[in-house]
Amino acid sequence: MPLPLAQVQELRDRLSDRFRPWRRSAQFWVRAVDIYGSYKVCQLRTGFVKDEEERQAMWEQQHEIGAQKMYSLCSELGGLFLKAAQILGKPDLAPTAWVKRLVTLCDKAPSTPIEVVRDVVEKQFCKSFDEIFDFFEVEPVGSASIAQVHRARLKSSKTDVAVKVQHPGAEQLMMVDIRNMQAFALFLQKYDINFDLFSATKEMEKQICYEFDFVREARAMERIREFLRVSNKKPPVMVPRVIPGMISREVLVMEFIQGTPIMNLSNEMSKRGIDPAGKLAAMAKQKILTDLTLAYGQMILKDGFFHADPHPGNILICNNTEVALLDYGQVKEMPEDLRLAYANLVIAMADDDLLRTKESLSEFGFKTWSIADNELEELFQLSLRMFDTRLPPGVTVLSPFADDSSLNKVGVESFPEELFSVLRTIQLLRGLTVGMGLRFSCAQQWKPIAEEALLKAGRIKDVKSRRPRRSFLRRLF
Repeated sequence: MPLPLAQVQELRDRLSDRFRPWRRSAQFWVRAVDIYGSYKVCQLRTGFVKDEEERQAMWEQQHEIGAQKMYSLCSELGGLFLKAAQILGKPDLAPTAWVKRLVTLCDKAPSTPIEVVRDVVEKQFCKSFDEIFDFFEVEPVGSASIAQVHRARLKSSKTDVAVKVQHPGAEQLMMVDIRNMQAFALFLQKYDINFDLFSATKEMEKQICYEFDFVREARAMERIREFLRVSNKKPPVMVPRVIPGMISREVLVMEFIQGTPIMNLSNEMSKRGIDPAGKLAAMAKQKILTDLTLAYGQMILKDGFFHADPHPGNILICNNTEVALLDYGQVKEMPEDLRLAYANLVIAMADDDLLRTKESLSEFGFKTWSIADNELEELFQLSLRMFDTRLPPGVTVLSPFADDSSLNKVGVESFPEELFSVLRTIQLLRGLTVGMGLRFSCAQQWKPIAEEALLKAGRIKDVKSRRPRRSFLRRLF
């Protein structure tokens, strides 16, 4: 006797769900091997070409091909690969062709249908949709890999709010993606890159698991909001206020902040008759960047608890130059010893102090090997590439994995997982710096905060008595 049509469909759905992770893994590996293989072939071919301009043209063509393939991988698979696009689509890290393609993926994840959104909200709050909201915009303001955000108005307070709703089933797919990425990282660090990529992916796995708990996110948002309030006469960035009683693991309701995405800042300036490349625009951009990085310096070095996802989609510009920092799914609390060790490194980088840089890296478990004669200099340059936003004159791309990188002379055998969020934050801040056409050193800005942290911990006695050893060390190296 044939099964009823409903049972047949249910069986198909169950089988599809069971094989979906395997199908997704296969799609990733086919595409990843294709991208990796095409670059290795290009590397081999350029090795036989003597003319520099011809080699450069070959690489530019390869970057165009690779950018399109990477865009297809990230946009079609979504999930964790949209987060990868946020990291790789930085003007200081990836080739120009990659940046142009990947930067368009911010907030471009497929959205969950409104019927499913209504169902999730009603189940989480045990109320009907119409009891909660006066209106609820069907089209999301933004959609990312884990959740999407809608603008709405509460019946209880007549206040416009942002409603963040988790994509059903996203967590399982993310875990599949991270396992594949970890396997690929192990391969790369064994055969191509002298860096402990696996530890970075382990920390990423930990952070992603946290992102699916909106109750935790709400607590983090309130903690950072309060910390910045009490630490400043006026907080350098705006943090959305959580709406009490409107928090669950899968739905988070918060204050709606109106602003211009930082990616659209130049366009907005042009609309207002301001030359994006002019002096007035440069002053505005400098203030925006200064406020944003000040907030991060205080969070990381003073409190040790910080927002760890400053990609352009999470930053709004309000009231001309005020900065709003959104999305607190990825936050990090640094252990006290690591926070102080990082403070020591910040001072070393700000002072161009090579010896202190090496001591600081050793203090937080940064293990390296070296084939360089000038090991201290190469280690210092590697530290700048990873932990400062400054760029040398005339340089717009400063990747730790570039051909001229110190990683080719100083390999990183062990990188503390706990420090990956700081590394990622610095890389994203540098991407913003380059994207805004500015030159800026967060280490130099953060030096007074770092000194205050070490002074409070009893690690240094008198800030004024310290003198940087820059000129002496520069004569030696």
